[in-house]
Amino acid sequence: MEQPIFDLEQARQNMVEQQIRPWNVLDNQLLDLISGLPRDRFVPEEFCSLAYADTQIPLGHSQCMMPPREEARMLQALRIQPSDVVLEIGTGTGYCTALMAQLAHKVYSVDIIGEFIEQAKERTLELGLENIEFEEGDAATGWPHYKPYDVIAITGSFYKLPKAFKRHLPIGGRLFCVVGQEPAMKAKLITRTGDDEWHEEILFETVLPYLINAKRAEQFEF
Repeated sequence: MEQPIFDLEQARQNMVEQQIRPWNVLDNQLLDLISGLPRDRFVPEEFCSLAYADTQIPLGHSQCMMPPREEARMLQALRIQPSDVVLEIGTGTGYCTALMAQLAHKVYSVDIIGEFIEQAKERTLELGLENIEFEEGDAATGWPHYKPYDVIAITGSFYKLPKAFKRHLPIGGRLFCVVGQEPAMKAKLITRTGDDEWHEEILFETVLPYLINAKRAEQFEF
């Protein structure tokens, strides 16, 4: 008896309607972009059947893809505009990179793992996305090279966000990060509101692998 063919197109629509939209992601432009971008092209081949599942997907090197609903909440909160310059820390598979590139003027995407950079570059070029600059490097304490950035998206977590990242933003700039420790890290949106003023909003709780070389929290002595 033949095995039924897994319908990736239907799985993608189910992901949007059953996972993302119910998680209060209601931006129609973003939903249309997610509906039109095959996430299965961005996951490791052995996990293709999980491309549209509500789960983290292992990428190797102790890294993972966030669940689709978390990626969508991040992108909606960042409110990326056509004139925005975006910094992404943690390229991963390039999936979020590709979505941001369709919303922004320019995306700088940095990852410490060269293998991730090469694969993401290949995937995004196949899609005709040419407004992305990929760079291999350690951005655990900041990436000032092209600042200011209107938007910063950090897809690995920190014990505590280094202050340099907040100063990479202009007034009005937005930053997404995940901070804290298991079992309940906090996903935050940080908006710069003045020279020395930032507004922080907790979006949701999650658990995400730490950014490679992220500084560990100070240990308390008793």
